[in-house]
Amino acid sequence: MTGPRTATPLTKRELPALAALLAMEGLPNQDIADAGRRFWRVDDPDGLLGYGGLEVYGRDGLLRSVVVPPDRRGKGDGHAVVDALSREALALGLERLWLLTIGAADFFERIGFTRAERSEAPPDIRASAQFAGLCPGSAVCLRRDLGPPAEGTASAVTAIPPETAPVR
Repeated sequence: MTGPRTATPLTKRELPALAALLAMEGLPNQDIADAGRRFWRVDDPDGLLGYGGLEVYGRDGLLRSVVVPPDRRGKGDGHAVVDALSREALALGLERLWLLTIGAADFFERIGFTRAERSEAPPDIRASAQFAGLCPGSAVCLRRDLGPPAEGTASAVTAIPPETAPVR
């Protein structure tokens, strides 16, 4: 079934479900309850599509902890989760998203992220727990621009499907 998608902010009480899924996938989860982290659950009429989070550093955001349950993979649900988080990032006034990944660089490149050197990330992003130690040095750094495009170019914002609605 397809239909509207919702992004619902997680409460502290809901973080253990995210932590369990991250642990099952071998992804960092030690710091998800720390201050400055925001996480969402993304659903469609059939249920949970996945989770993801943002850390906000000025106009830049660190996309993190994107995870889709095994039974929802290969159906575009990961893309839907990232698009929902991108909408949340825009609502927060962010212009760029950064991320580190060990095994999903190809996925993120297919949905609009480009490879970047870690040194290109803003200092606050580089000082985050993800960059400073939770993700190994071998992790691939990627970025996605969300802000208004230069005149005469396509908008990154229009690539985010309007059927993904934030829940407030």
